[in-house]
Amino acid sequence: MLHATQQRAAAGRRPFSGARQAPRVVVHAAAPTVATSLPTVDVQFHQPKLAGVTNEQQFKAVIKGLVAQGKFPPQLEPAWEYFYDNYKKAVTSSGVTGADEKLVTQVQASILDNVLNQAVNPYTFPSFHTRLIEPYNYYDFGQRYVATLIDFQNSVLGFRERFDRVQELLDQKHNVVILANHQTEADPGVFAHMLARTHPKLATDVIYVAGDRVVTDPMCKPFSMGRNLFCVHSKKHMDDVPELKAAKMETNRKTLVAMQRQLNAGGTLMWIAPSGGRDRPNANDEWVPDNFDPAAVELMRNLVQRAKQPGHLIPMSMFSFPMMPPPKTVDKSIGERRLTAFTGVGISLCEELDVAAIVAGCGSEDKEVQQKALAKAAHDAVKDSYAVLSKAIQDPAFRATRKEFTQPWMA
Repeated sequence: MLHATQQRAAAGRRPFSGARQAPRVVVHAAAPTVATSLPTVDVQFHQPKLAGVTNEQQFKAVIKGLVAQGKFPPQLEPAWEYFYDNYKKAVTSSGVTGADEKLVTQVQASILDNVLNQAVNPYTFPSFHTRLIEPYNYYDFGQRYVATLIDFQNSVLGFRERFDRVQELLDQKHNVVILANHQTEADPGVFAHMLARTHPKLATDVIYVAGDRVVTDPMCKPFSMGRNLFCVHSKKHMDDVPELKAAKMETNRKTLVAMQRQLNAGGTLMWIAPSGGRDRPNANDEWVPDNFDPAAVELMRNLVQRAKQPGHLIPMSMFSFPMMPPPKTVDKSIGERRLTAFTGVGISLCEELDVAAIVAGCGSEDKEVQQKALAKAAHDAVKDSYAVLSKAIQDPAFRATRKEFTQPWMA
């Protein structure tokens, strides 16, 4: 285990770098270890405890040792080995300098470290959670993992100038709510990496509206701790445990109060997936943005309208599903199987919604009709944007013809 001064020194190194100028990936230096020894695992204290684990044999031996000690559920051993194996394949086949077994093992060990820490010292998310970066930087932890799976040469940022405008609005104390499709657990990391070079404050200061899985799944929690979150219980899982429904509803009430308080202060950037979850493939096995829930869009409109500062609703498309595709069906149980891949990703911001014009154009005074019209307008914008974004990522020749897509991390 490294002392604090050694950790700071290690953070300055750069053992992983993508082609040209990929975003920096910080990897803790490994302490010297005998190849045949099993590193000591102490789950009573915080990170990092597995710094000496540098290869697959050691890592899998650690898991077997934890199972034998009763500190790791035996049924999760094959699931984590599957996670390690396909993650190793994704990273080591990427062709990126430094993307080797040692990097894979160090990243996997950091995830295991955090999951074990949560088993001993579980963190309870408040209604409004601010990202934790001290004494352990959960934001950097999440960004490092996601970076190893991003093919930056085939990733894009759409309409950079619109993100410029968002930052200008926030600087003027306006509020901005991004209405986006959602594809993987890694989406916050993707969003941050796409904006880190040009809009670092947007990357770090955005507040995500997070559902049940993000704050309860043992694998998700450490990553979630590095993000700003408004924690809510989604309608999809409200009745999963009937005796907890009242408590969940009270949590949602507190979260709405926290949201309104932040919007009243102004300068708040929120990110919400109005679909209520991740996109799933359609009948033709095509990944497209799932429909938006009119109630979710209306809630954001209402909060923004009631705030003491001006607000804006802006749709955004996101392409990331190949990186960590979710199960094809929605499963209420916690602990899904993780599949990973090295892939191009991207985000593209749409034009701001003209709420008044959309409502007036629906030709009805009925509130429900107006809400559906607003949700449809937002979803249509995302769907159209996504079609172009996904093609730009997957087809370099097409991308070269579209000036709205840039790669600022390659400059």
